[in-house]
Amino acid sequence: MTVVEPFGLSVRDQALEADVQAGLAAVEEGLLAACKSDVPFITEAAQHLVRAGGKRFRPLLVMLAAQFGDPYAPGVVPSAVVVELTHLATLYHDDVMDEAEVRRGVDSANARWGNSVAVLTGDFLFSRASRILADLGPEAVRIQAEAFERLVTGQILETAGPRDGRDPIEHYLDVLAGKTGSLVAVSGRYGAMMSGADERTVEILTHYGERLGMAFQLADDVLDIASDSHESGKTPGTDLREGIATLPVLHLRARAAATGAPEDLELCRMLDGDLSDDALHAEVLRRLRVHPALEQARRDTIRYAEEARGTLAPLPACTAKDALVALCDAVVHRAG
Repeated sequence: MTVVEPFGLSVRDQALEADVQAGLAAVEEGLLAACKSDVPFITEAAQHLVRAGGKRFRPLLVMLAAQFGDPYAPGVVPSAVVVELTHLATLYHDDVMDEAEVRRGVDSANARWGNSVAVLTGDFLFSRASRILADLGPEAVRIQAEAFERLVTGQILETAGPRDGRDPIEHYLDVLAGKTGSLVAVSGRYGAMMSGADERTVEILTHYGERLGMAFQLADDVLDIASDSHESGKTPGTDLREGIATLPVLHLRARAAATGAPEDLELCRMLDGDLSDDALHAEVLRRLRVHPALEQARRDTIRYAEEARGTLAPLPACTAKDALVALCDAVVHRAG
């Protein structure tokens, strides 16, 4: 019984699968509706990434967390739409900042329509998320505002870079906690809260989401180097080509600084070179794929996934809990 294909996540309970699939279908309808405007061009631009697909990782977590209360409660689906709209909006902005040309296998909005349209479309999606939030109550608005503050802070920290003397790896993990962990944490929180689960359960699923979000992003870091496919929706090595120092690269640089190994220093110099050159890019990818730094990043991914799994221990045994555990396994599997 497959719940969500991109992860190969399976459950053995037909009722749970039906609930989750119905919830995700309702979220998809809600996303398209939220992206509609009286101006056809805005509708086209706003629905661009929705129609491109995606894993719907955050709405999935909302649906599973809602199983610990009333999964049919009226706020569950709208809150899942809110977190996915927020995520989509950040993608429009991220692609402008990164000058990305492809997103989810299609032209990025900035490549198709230009930076101004992409930024304004992201703003449009934020406004639609806020409108839905207003109907979910002041507590939901406060939670979203706090998460959004963390998200933007993470983005600013990434842009500014680590301050003098700060460990670049610790800095990077702080960035990811804000940019990715915060919104995934809200997904677990909204699902539990909107379903009427008790406060302890809400707290557990919030912490679970934070750790799982970190594992999810670190798995993407590994995939960018290790995968020959387009599993991440981007060409492998995209982050390398764009000069983004993901965790495997940071581990490599730390290792080179600590040991002074000639082969590591050479690879660092290659990373600092012109990776728009296809031959150099391919050689850097080849070397990184067999470097211990990539395996260290995999171990970090597993560690965060195991921490997420551990937070679930106090929850009662049920098929929803089993699915959340399986989600940890699925995220780790993505990282190989």
